[in-house]
Formats: sequence, C-alpha cells, structure tokens
Amino acid sequence: MISNIEIISRLLLSAFLGGLIGMEREANNRPAGLRTHVLVTLGSALIMMISIDGFRGTGFNGNGGEPARLAAQVVSGIGFLGAGTILRNGTSIKGLTTAASLWVCGGIGLAVGSGYYLGGLVTVVIVLFTLMRLGMLERSFLKKKYRVLIVNSIERSGLIGELATVLGSYSMDIRDIKIIRDDEDNALGTIEIRFMLKVPKSFPNSRLLEGIHNIKGVKEVGWQM
Repeated sequence: MISNIEIISRLLLSAFLGGLIGMEREANNRPAGLRTHVLVTLGSALIMMISIDGFRGTGFNGNGGEPARLAAQVVSGIGFLGAGTILRNGTSIKGLTTAASLWVCGGIGLAVGSGYYLGGLVTVVIVLFTLMRLGMLERSFLKKKYRVLIVNSIERSGLIGELATVLGSYSMDIRDIKIIRDDEDNALGTIEIRFMLKVPKSFPNSRLLEGIHNIKGVKEVGWQM
C-alpha cells in the first residue's frame, strides 16, 4: 500500500521532472511545451500508481491485476499524442524530437510512479543534455561536413532541375533541399531555395556562383555563413 505522503511526493516529483524538459521545449518554441510535458509525466505517474495500488482486493484471490498491463498502455497512448507534434512541410519534417521527448516523459512518469526514482532522475539529466547540448554538437559537426547554398529566385517550372544540373557539374552532392515561400512577395512568386551540399575539398567557387546566377529568374545566390 502506497502511503498518502508517497503518493503526493511521486506526483509532485513527476510534474517537476516533466516541467524541466517542457521548459526546454517551450524555450525553443516547439509544438509541445511546458504544460504538455508536465501533464504527460504526471498522468503517467498516476496511471502507474493506479496499476500498482488501485486494484488491491480485486481479481483472482484478491491479489489485484497485473501492474504492467495498465501501465503498458501509456506507451502506445503517448504515440498518438506525439504524432500530433510532427509537422511536414515539403521535404522538411519537424517535431520528431518533441514527439520523442513526450514519449520519454511518459517513461519518466512511469518510473517515478513505480518508485524507481534513480532511473527517472538520471533519464531527465540525459534528456536535458541531449536536447540542450547535443544539438549544438550536431550543428557544429554538420557545419564542418556540409555547406548550405541559398538561392533567391522567381519561381518557375524546371528551376530546381537547372540548379541541380549546375551543382552536379561541380560534383556537389545534394543532401537536402528546402523551399521557403515569402507570403509578402507572393504576387512576385519569389522563393528561397536552400541546398544542403556535401562539397568537394576544392572547387571554383566564383564560377559556381556565377553559373547559378546566370540561370533565368535567379536574383541572389550565396553561402550561408
């Protein structure tokens, strides 16, 4: 039997731990922020405690149900919630990290609700380190390995193909293409195209930029600093 003090302590701790992760997501303006992460972690802890202590005196021989069976539904349930944070815009997909953080918060809540405090606390530390520090390391690594070419142009059919042909002639390996449309310049049909490229060690940069600039409709071209 879980004491009243223990119940309150576990609920408060789960809300606090979920709030730490939620604050990081909120600070980065992600789809699911502080309140969502708190509620997910808190709810998971409550369900875990219900599955452990809520069915005493029922079931076969009065032993209650199997605690893992109710708690297991949290994992699949959060999957639907996380799917709502994933957004796709053209070739770009956003929200996967936030969906994963919600899923982990569910696990943290289950851990705290079951009294597995050390596992929950260590997981929070690792999650915060992953969200706050690994992102910078990842961007630093990609910055060294890849370069982003930004092209501002009038939108027209065949434009992407012509740009890719020029890049290919200089042995540029295209890893990602992102198209951004400016609503204010919608009447002019202006778009910004960002190519993530794996570039060779040496190439005629000025000739490459000149060749792209000569393509019909291109206004500006340059490397992202």
